[in-house]
Amino acid sequence: MRRHISFENLHNFRDLGGYRTADGGTVRWDVLYRSDSLAKLRDSDLDRFQELGVAAVIDLRYPWEIAAKGRMPETDGITWHNLSIEHRPYDQAEIDPDLDPWRYLADRFAEVAADGAVELREALEVIASAEGPLVFHCASGKDRTGLLAAVVLSLLDVSDEQILADFALTELATERLIADWRAAHPGRELRWPGYGRAPAEIMRLFLADLRAEYGSVYAYVTGHVGLDPTVVETLRKRLVQPAGA
Repeated sequence: MRRHISFENLHNFRDLGGYRTADGGTVRWDVLYRSDSLAKLRDSDLDRFQELGVAAVIDLRYPWEIAAKGRMPETDGITWHNLSIEHRPYDQAEIDPDLDPWRYLADRFAEVAADGAVELREALEVIASAEGPLVFHCASGKDRTGLLAAVVLSLLDVSDEQILADFALTELATERLIADWRAAHPGRELRWPGYGRAPAEIMRLFLADLRAEYGSVYAYVTGHVGLDPTVVETLRKRLVQPAGA
């Protein structure tokens, strides 16, 4: 399986290739990646990262997160974009343990979908026009990254079953994400037991809510987000290997 790409300091770096589309095509390998924060890249990882030939990076974090944690190391030949799609910050470590956690997060995803239209449109345009492999990431590579991955895969006509499964793969990184949080916050209590979790139910709820609101992911993207439909076609041509090709 080439889905997961191992790094010493990154816990959630994955290739979005290999998923089947409704018309029998396959999302191309080695073109589009999702990750936790590339600010964690260190010398031990840089050679491995550079082997991927990445031409562009989309950092979905807030500017204040980047100021606090840094951005990816300066690397020749990589175009870097900061597109903060989330507009209402919240602290996952402090989520009330008595709340329904997956409903709570799905509601936060809905806020991002509503608030982040401008940034999401630009992110989709950057992915469509990139002249080489591209990586998008947030802090943990879970929520903001998961939302963008789900939108892209849906526009490529990948089934919900595969989209939900891709989202849930972050569960394999949960233990390391929690360890990172504890190392960064010595002495602080992690109140929410769902921290770092990414069960498929969150994405199922989000997609159902999005379709109830807008009709379809395509209608959301070409309507509320304002993406030109020709960009969707460009995305499909760039990212999908047609059946039999």
